[in-house]
Amino acid sequence: MDLNLFLSTFALIFVAELPDKTSVTILLLATYHHPIAVFLGASSAFMVQSLVAVIFGSLISHLDSRLVHISAGILFIVFAIIMWRKKYSSPEEIEFDQQQKVANFIKSTTTVFITLFIAEWGDLTQLATATIAAKYNSPLTIFLAATTALVSVTAVSVIVGNKTKNFVNPQLLQKTAACAFGLVGIGLLIKG
Repeated sequence: MDLNLFLSTFALIFVAELPDKTSVTILLLATYHHPIAVFLGASSAFMVQSLVAVIFGSLISHLDSRLVHISAGILFIVFAIIMWRKKYSSPEEIEFDQQQKVANFIKSTTTVFITLFIAEWGDLTQLATATIAAKYNSPLTIFLAATTALVSVTAVSVIVGNKTKNFVNPQLLQKTAACAFGLVGIGLLIKG
């Protein structure tokens, strides 16, 4: 493995993704869903996206970005509406049996995976990964570096989001997250 290529790819992807809409989305999802479910869903989406980027190299840049942005925008708006309308119940008010907890965890993980998988399709970091993969003949190094960077950003976002929910009114946080999702969705639709 080329350590210089790994470190430069990691740094590029980490710095590009940290201020991105996706890290904010992960942060907001972590205020609402179980943090491990958010981490697993987001990390899985990023792993698949990195794998796709490395396999297809520069071909990804030829995908119809308009369709990707419109699809992601609609998805974000749908999630914003669902989040806004959902009746808030604190965890203390809800009694779940173990089977319900597992079902909720799986549902949260799946929701996060689908949201981020669609939102990241054709994103700057995926295109950067594809470009690096097309330029260098080290697919494993590039995949590991890009995935590690994206998972690192995910961890930071989940930790911050999970801690934030302890200091802010949960109902206000839910409405704020819904508004943020709506704004991201509108932005994606405008961009598309």
